[in-house]
Amino acid sequence: MRQLVRHLSGGNQQKVILAKWLATAPKVLLLDEPTRGIDINAKGEIYAFIDELAQAGLGLVVVSSELPEILALSDRIMVMCEGRKTAEFSRTEATAEAVLRAALPDTTSIPGACRTCQ
Repeated sequence: MRQLVRHLSGGNQQKVILAKWLATAPKVLLLDEPTRGIDINAKGEIYAFIDELAQAGLGLVVVSSELPEILALSDRIMVMCEGRKTAEFSRTEATAEAVLRAALPDTTSIPGACRTCQ
């Protein structure tokens, strides 16, 4: 309790930040790279906590460059390429291949690739 947040591990720092935000009773929470730089055990705890928040009805927007994280946490996935929305998937529709195809510029004429980035 008396330790400075900057002296905590990355995972515990993330937990403190989440607790501070939740103390404001938000209706929607934007989580930008919520597990960047933390160990795998702390990631699991953060994922479980995010799931609890969603189950409790809190609106969550998760931005992540980690595809497995997005596929595991999301009910709906919006894909962007160079600042433009290129696709949207439900949890059941989303596959790693489809999300990557929509996220990458179409430099090789791959069917379904991001056409807006040419």
